Amino acid sequence: MKELVEVIAKALVDHPEEVQVSEEKNGRNEVIVLHVAPSDMGKVIGKQGRIAKAIRSVVKAASTKDDLRVDVDIRD
Repeated sequence: MKELVEVIAKALVDHPEEVQVSEEKNGRNEVIVLHVAPSDMGKVIGKQGRIAKAIRSVVKAASTKDDLRVDVDIRD
């Protein structure tokens, strides 16, 4: 899941070298933490959070085959 979020985020931002993705696992729950440059935050979140919601939906769909619960947390 970490690689999926990283590929999506790097395609969206102006500074892909500043994209950092980490994951925190807790049993069957996993949190993907996405760090982007402050100037790219709006591009990752989108108008009314639509891009962020789409990223979370894609990750959730991809995680169902692994029987995991994955959340995406976007930070600057």
